[in-house]
Amino acid sequence: MKLKTMSLYAALLFSVAGNATAQAKELTVMISGGFKAAWDSLSPRFAQREGITLHSVAGPSMGKTPQAIPARLARGEPADVVIMVGDALSNLEKQGETLPGSRVELADSRIGAVIKQGSAPVKIGSENELRSALLNARSIAYSDSASGNYVSSQLFRRLGIEEQVKAKAVKVERIPVASEVAAGKYAIGFQQVSELLPVAGVTFIGELPEQLQYTTRFAGAVVRKSAQPDEAAKLLRWLASPEAQQAVHASGLHRVKTSKPVKVADTVQ
Repeated sequence: MKLKTMSLYAALLFSVAGNATAQAKELTVMISGGFKAAWDSLSPRFAQREGITLHSVAGPSMGKTPQAIPARLARGEPADVVIMVGDALSNLEKQGETLPGSRVELADSRIGAVIKQGSAPVKIGSENELRSALLNARSIAYSDSASGNYVSSQLFRRLGIEEQVKAKAVKVERIPVASEVAAGKYAIGFQQVSELLPVAGVTFIGELPEQLQYTTRFAGAVVRKSAQPDEAAKLLRWLASPEAQQAVHASGLHRVKTSKPVKVADTVQ
């Protein structure tokens, strides 16, 4: 009877240890749309390589929607890693939501445009072509994140057409801009290239001209309340490695040329 009790006790200890090990091999990653195409390609590789389960939670880097990453963290949703627009991540750092020194610069993203597949070709390769395309478009869509903020608050003004397009330019919240263009709701849509390319039913017509381009930095950090900070940091280091960066570049993002965060003044090319 004593032996049987000891066996049951040993089995219980083994079960508890096993559960603890399983929990130690799980990470929750909150990620914004611009990096998601690269993440969808890379996360299964890291999971298999490390024997870890990754839970992905998608949401904008900023904005007023409840799905936005800052809003999720503010209401206590659990997370180990955040991957998002660098400026928005800086705000979380100031608020103490991430571990000091855990930030890793991951990719630079540029703004591009799409039209509905089958529509008449549109060129935006030069400043004049872009201006004409916007003036001639029946409607214009832009995102509720960093790229959309630039398009609505700076690009139209720099092109000298702010008043002409005001009535037909619309912010698309939470969902990919390209999906609305594919559905025929808008004639032309602007967003980060990596968010445009995965959407079917549209034609990618290129990036903004160099002199009007806006670069958004994507970076990641370990959430301060993470139960697995070492595993979380390992994931971020791997995403910045040459091996992972091949897939990052293939998704429409640009490799980071400097390890320092992008300053606001540096974002307009």
